Amino acid sequence: MSKPVFDMISVGDATLDIFIFVSEASVMCSVDRTACLLCFNYADKIPIERLDRSVAGNAANNAVGSARLGLNTSFYSIIGDDETGHSVTETMKKEKVSLEHLRLDKKHPSNYSVVLNYRGERTILTHSEPRTYEAPHLVHSEWVYYTAIGKNHERLERDIVKHVKRTDTKLAYNPGSSQLREGLKRLLPTFAATNVLFLNKEEAQLLVGKQGTMSALLRALQEQGPEMVVVTDGPRGSSVFDGRKMYSMGVFPVKVVEMTGAGDAFATAFIAALHYGRPVTEALRWGAANAASVVTKIGPQAGLLRLPELKRWLKRYASVKPRELKTG
Repeated sequence: MSKPVFDMISVGDATLDIFIFVSEASVMCSVDRTACLLCFNYADKIPIERLDRSVAGNAANNAVGSARLGLNTSFYSIIGDDETGHSVTETMKKEKVSLEHLRLDKKHPSNYSVVLNYRGERTILTHSEPRTYEAPHLVHSEWVYYTAIGKNHERLERDIVKHVKRTDTKLAYNPGSSQLREGLKRLLPTFAATNVLFLNKEEAQLLVGKQGTMSALLRALQEQGPEMVVVTDGPRGSSVFDGRKMYSMGVFPVKVVEMTGAGDAFATAFIAALHYGRPVTEALRWGAANAASVVTKIGPQAGLLRLPELKRWLKRYASVKPRELKTG
């Protein structure tokens, strides 16, 4: 097998995120707080405290984060020939991410999202343009990170699975909302080729149902095909099952400014740790450090760490460590 050209190829949609900070809203939750609604007065004019913009999208966040952590990274996405598309291109150039796999759609504009921020938590309104996801010629890489993408991605997905099997490339899979809505059965062929699956707890329960304990949830997911499963649970931290042992750890205690991109930051640093030969327990800490940094900034990329910065975070929060879970 030839030497990989890239350490990472990130695959998924890019967007322009518009961040809107509001204070005149309320949250209504069920008794057990498993479901909450963000509420505004109907037909009212709602003042905003602040507005920001940022290039984003799960794959774009992973590409930028991976490059900052020293991985030779390329980015596959389809962007419009417009201001947002040009911003994506310039961001990737600035972050030293290869544009070899980036494609231009001259018929449709770029995607965008509106991120409503209230008390540190976010609700995201997304708009995705129709695309024809033609599978690019993926060069050999150590990792492919496949994540949120629009409709009509079936051919691309099949070709990614064929590619990673043929080239012995490792696949990290973080399915987006449109992929999750297709249901577990539709995801199984990709799960079977996945080395590391990333989901948050709500997404995991959507696929395999509520399993009681985190250990049971991890096992139920791993039985669907992925070699390793990572489940994040917001302020309660993260857990992993590598097929032999399970570990869980909390978050680094920081003041949260804005939550967008925390999951992407976690997954990005987790994979980077594996790339550098770190054990799973240390990968959990790398993920926690990157996620903690991101939530102290506005947007999903401003807080993404470089290696020297990440090492300082790990040292600062050396007391936050994983604990082993019972697998029974």
